[in-house]
Amino acid sequence: MQSTGTHDPATTPTHCPYCALQCGMNLTPVEGGTVEVSERADFPVNRGALCGKGRTAAAVLAPGARLTSPLVRSGDGALVPAGWDEALDRIAGNLERTRARYGADALGVFGGGGLTNEKAYALGKFARVVLGTSQIDYNGRFCMSSAAAAGTRAFGLDRGLPFPLEDVPRTGCVILVGSNPAETMPPSLRYFTELRENGGTLIVVDPRRTKTAEQADLHLAPRPGTDLALALGMLHLVVAEGRVDEAYVEERTSGWEEARAAAMAHWPEHVERITGVSVPELREAVRLFCVPEAAMVLTARGPEQQAKGTDTVGAWINLCLATGRAGRPLSGYGCLTGQGNGQGGREHGQKADQLPGYRKLTDPAARRHVAGVWGVDPDSLPGPGRSAYELLDALGTDVRSLLVMGSNPVVSAPRAAHVEERLRSLDFLAVCDVVLSETAQLADVVLPVTQWAEETGTTTSLEGRVLLRRRALTPPDGVRGDLEVLHGLAGRLGVEKGFPTDPEEVFEELRRASAGGPADYSGIDYRRLAQENGVFWPCPVPTGGDDTRNPTAPHPGTPRLFLDRFATDDGRARFVPVAHRPSAEEPDDEYPVLLTTGRVVSQYQSGAQTRRVAELNAAAPGPFVELHPRLAARLGAAEGDPLAVVSRRGRAVAPARITTGIRPDTVFMPFHWPGEGRANTLTNPALDPTSRMPEFKVCAVRVETVTP
Repeated sequence: MQSTGTHDPATTPTHCPYCALQCGMNLTPVEGGTVEVSERADFPVNRGALCGKGRTAAAVLAPGARLTSPLVRSGDGALVPAGWDEALDRIAGNLERTRARYGADALGVFGGGGLTNEKAYALGKFARVVLGTSQIDYNGRFCMSSAAAAGTRAFGLDRGLPFPLEDVPRTGCVILVGSNPAETMPPSLRYFTELRENGGTLIVVDPRRTKTAEQADLHLAPRPGTDLALALGMLHLVVAEGRVDEAYVEERTSGWEEARAAAMAHWPEHVERITGVSVPELREAVRLFCVPEAAMVLTARGPEQQAKGTDTVGAWINLCLATGRAGRPLSGYGCLTGQGNGQGGREHGQKADQLPGYRKLTDPAARRHVAGVWGVDPDSLPGPGRSAYELLDALGTDVRSLLVMGSNPVVSAPRAAHVEERLRSLDFLAVCDVVLSETAQLADVVLPVTQWAEETGTTTSLEGRVLLRRRALTPPDGVRGDLEVLHGLAGRLGVEKGFPTDPEEVFEELRRASAGGPADYSGIDYRRLAQENGVFWPCPVPTGGDDTRNPTAPHPGTPRLFLDRFATDDGRARFVPVAHRPSAEEPDDEYPVLLTTGRVVSQYQSGAQTRRVAELNAAAPGPFVELHPRLAARLGAAEGDPLAVVSRRGRAVAPARITTGIRPDTVFMPFHWPGEGRANTLTNPALDPTSRMPEFKVCAVRVETVTP
């Protein structure tokens, strides 16, 4: 796939702009001033393999697919081209007027899990230092926040995978809960194929028989929203069958008695009635998991995007701890992060409650450290703000002006019609994006910004591996980087220093800000990232190092966490007692069917970029409603017939796709499209009390045929 632009005369090794695998790829100049994507076999994660999205990633760099001029809202309501000074002046002036009239917290900032570490860091600093607002969060809240909360609660630290992917084929059993990597991150499927080739077993937990489930030795298809009961039922059997690793529990954990008592209230027959997974299947899953010497549980959005997602993940962690499958070689709990920089994006300050280095915003020592790096008074830093959905819900009332960078909530947020209404009610909306997304179409000012191949910066993959993306193209005239945007706005708002436009300079400051924090990057620099194909955090500057710029003995990084101790005060992992509870919205006579949502292989997230690639659109041209033949028969629906899916929040219409690979009580819709087929029109914004994750994965709906 090719893109126009000028370039350096050599092939550039870099990384894919899409999912958290951050696959290695090469960009090579070809005739006509274009660039071609090719395999890069030296990167160990994908070993040269690329999915269709990666292969076609350069298509979105073409001028016809992307923005190349700032746009401002004219007097007649149209978005019209403008110069950069006019656009930045308009943004700064509106932000200043809003702050003067309503206070700093009337300003909101909404970031993205695709932003580089440098951008995420600068955006968080901009919100707190320049705007003085607490109202900043990002769409990564919708990704793995429940897994992050559960991991922090149990282990004292959140890193998606506490071990590299290369360990997966070498373990004895993997339970893959609510994940479909065959479609969401295809190059990773080889790890699970190799697991089985090596004699290990794969258990897939998913209400649909996905392409990944078809690869499994055992597929468990629970009713959506019941993953918590399933995990507790398995833990009950571990206890009842004498499979607890008593020595490990005694030596390396705390809180087991309470967690065991909670699990024993979930006997197998009771769990079967809740989940629809039979007792023999439960027993077989426990046997497969417990017989090998090593095993893993990996979760994704299925169990996490629930109003009880933190407890659900916690139950799977409890299963790992009770069987001694955490903090040991080739064993552990991990989360398959979704967005390209979903891990790094929440580590360095664009999340409502965090400062760089994964420090807590409420920790006085953390505030002092970061304020010292920033050269401000710690007391000037605002406290924690609203979580992502709560921030979007407050637009137009408490939050009057919003800056969006790298996100498309009109399509991706739950209860999306309401979120769209809230965005329209703002006094002022500015959006920075590479394309005119559905959210950008609502903006008062749209800024065209650089993309992955046009800028240098770092991301952090699902393994916790910090990587260097390299610039291969000069961006088109009229396009600027996000760091340039923040620099220009900061200067106009009275902060002349502290917002450099050079990403390496920003990263050097990020290193100092993260030093000593849970996500310590201080021992990492661009030179090491280029030479070593990435470095796993934490990677502190060792004692005796001269300073963060010149360590005398570089720390090697930490591919595997918790082998000696967990990151808690006493070094022990914590069991957390949890109990099953219903979903926030259960089926009833009016809405008798469950809806669950997800992705398809040829589209990505809100589709703002992939829907502009002809090859991907040909493979996945639009939304659909997946349903079981029995439900289709009751409705009188045939393959391809338009169906309306209706929830308490709205109505979506898409063609029927009939398959036996889904439960008869459940329908599935992908969430990549706007318009009448927008799945997130239907989804429930009920929030997890700990992570503030919305319940994307389960809500009550009814399905109706549509008369043409």
